[in-house]
Amino acid sequence: MTSSSFAKQFVPALFVVSLGLLLTAGTAGAAAPQYTNPLIQQRADPHIYKHTDGYYYFTASVPEYDRIILRRAKTIQGLATASETVIWRKHASGEMAAHIWAPEIHFINGKWYIYFAAGASNDIWRIRIYALENASANPLSGTWTEKGRVYTHVDSFALDATTFEHNGQRYMLWAQKDPESNLYIAKMSSPTTLILPAVLIAKPQYSWETQGFWVNEGPAVIKRNGKIFVAYSASKTDDRYCLGLLTASANSDLLNPASWTKSPNPVFTSNEKTSQYGPGHNSFVVAEDGQSDILVHHARNYKTIVGDPLYDPNRHTRVQKLYWNADGTPNFGIPVAEGVTPFRFKSHNLPSYVIRHWEYRAKLETNVSNLGDSQFRLVPGLAGSGTVSFESANFPGYYLRHKNFELWVEKSDGSTSFKNDASFHQRAGLADSSGLSFESYNYPGRYIRHYDYLLYVQTLSTTTDRSDATFHLD
Repeated sequence: MTSSSFAKQFVPALFVVSLGLLLTAGTAGAAAPQYTNPLIQQRADPHIYKHTDGYYYFTASVPEYDRIILRRAKTIQGLATASETVIWRKHASGEMAAHIWAPEIHFINGKWYIYFAAGASNDIWRIRIYALENASANPLSGTWTEKGRVYTHVDSFALDATTFEHNGQRYMLWAQKDPESNLYIAKMSSPTTLILPAVLIAKPQYSWETQGFWVNEGPAVIKRNGKIFVAYSASKTDDRYCLGLLTASANSDLLNPASWTKSPNPVFTSNEKTSQYGPGHNSFVVAEDGQSDILVHHARNYKTIVGDPLYDPNRHTRVQKLYWNADGTPNFGIPVAEGVTPFRFKSHNLPSYVIRHWEYRAKLETNVSNLGDSQFRLVPGLAGSGTVSFESANFPGYYLRHKNFELWVEKSDGSTSFKNDASFHQRAGLADSSGLSFESYNYPGRYIRHYDYLLYVQTLSTTTDRSDATFHLD
């Protein structure tokens, strides 16, 4: 490792620590999860599983496609520096000898299972689904036993197996070529055996699913609000790779194709402003607070790829909070820029309202569907001196600043006046110490507050004023 590469990995960690001290000073407002991206470099198809032993377990595809790795840590961020154990390597010949792809780890009936895809030495594209089993309490130790192939309904290219339990029944979801890459579901009679026939629930049909290749793959399940949501990946694994969404009622027959509805538009796509390209092959996990849902995915930070994108090594593991719309559907937002993940800032006295920008004016609004408008990275203040600044998530380089005591989101011009206008002293919440309040750096005594749903920097004199100037991290 070169000194420069060490610095790139070490500096973000210092940044998180220093900002964490700012967030926790005198307030409980730091409960909202925050991470630093990329979480783990050169790890694609990431899967994070939170177990009852208090550990997060991580596995993913490695660029060499030759082995299966595991990490564990007490926190999601801790996975970034956790030691990595190789628990299985590809065979020298025959089956399971090439293209070791997309492992997932699950704990079922007291044992650990890893599902993965692999090709054969005499045909590297003869991709099929296989399973490993481990009865040890700690899956980084003990013996992983090969359980062989998981047989599906047809002998063809198959990969990306995932499993979930619903109403006492375990199911498997996977992708299989027949003739294109479709998504299938089947009940399971054991952790390695399907109850056939399988049921087709999605196939590529929209233009955004057929870029480069016709692909639906990488299903990931999250159950919330009386619904079962399946995020999946579509198109070729370059900058056109993206996430789509299937939805079924929790009370429906999951083996009935009519139970599943496909959203007509992608829910998570490349974003030039944040320099995130080809976000996909996700999983879901619950944050350390036990409440927040976290979207785990991979993406590159550049668009142009030389050669086959499948062999470009720089799909890095990234994490960010998944939000929920008022109608109970997930809001994926945008793949956020590298560095610390953003927050939303909820009003103390209007708790369903959050700070957002609209035509660059800062205001309070509820049910913000364009999630990026309501996300800000709380970063060390542009003016220094222990201050903080609010950087727009969907307009990196733009900051919340006051102008004529109104709050606007504007691009930093590097001037001292801009830096001062965009810097604030973080205080314990004036109406609730578990929240946060923000005092102007260059106008002491004036705080960010909402009035008629618009944001200003004003002096405060009443209880209502102090409530208007108190916010909670979300």
